[in-house]
Amino acid sequence: MGLAAAVMVAEIAGGVASNSLALLADAGHVFTDVLALGLAMFAVTVAARPATDRATFGYYRVEILSALANGVLLVLISLGIMWEAYRRFSDPPEVAGATVMGVALLGLAGNLGGLYVLRGASRRSLNVRGAVMHVVGDTLSSLAVVICGALIVATGWKRVDAGLSALIGAVIIIGAFRLVREAVDVLLEAGPACIELKSVSADIQEIPGVRQVHDLHIWSITSGMTALSGHIVVEETTTLHCDRILNTIKSLLKERYEIHHTTIQIESEAYREIGEVH
Repeated sequence: MGLAAAVMVAEIAGGVASNSLALLADAGHVFTDVLALGLAMFAVTVAARPATDRATFGYYRVEILSALANGVLLVLISLGIMWEAYRRFSDPPEVAGATVMGVALLGLAGNLGGLYVLRGASRRSLNVRGAVMHVVGDTLSSLAVVICGALIVATGWKRVDAGLSALIGAVIIIGAFRLVREAVDVLLEAGPACIELKSVSADIQEIPGVRQVHDLHIWSITSGMTALSGHIVVEETTTLHCDRILNTIKSLLKERYEIHHTTIQIESEAYREIGEVH
């Protein structure tokens, strides 16, 4: 947040001084990043709270809501940048290319520092990945603005400022849509893209003693936390036999699919037949 705030102040000053849309647009984007990073940090803090009688899974979904908010915010920012770029392209103003390039280099250094800070946690949390998407967008923006300043200095081509701003917006919006889609999938309790329901069902049915698998459900509680529930029909219903099959299923799910939260109901074939009659 500190790095983002410093970059924002520098780019606002540089954008006003140079009359550069690219710098001002990036400064506005960085301002929302300060808010987004604050929201992400708040979500991580809330998600760490223990479960309660009402929130029996805890507050993990706060991370997903934060990621969704970040994704929507990125979409709106990108559309705003692209609209302003369209307006400026038809009537490009004078832009001080040297100032643009110098300020953008400072912004690029700050954004690379932000990516270094967040690099590890983004693999484990969709919420942190949302924050990283903001910083990645800023990094690309700063790099594009450096190129923009260099081209203006070298060629005097003023439209490059608006053109690169539109390109930045297009790149950011692609990542934003992907983030929103992943967050919505979790909220809809869709299964993780890396796990196929049919494969899990087939693997369970290959366990000796298992006759049938039905009502199998797989969903994400939050990023990196997958849950499973299902009914397993077995040949025998002795306690020892059922316990052995249950432990085998749980070990399979943990080792092969990294599913640790499971709710499995063991049924006998006779129980299954009675249920079908009723």
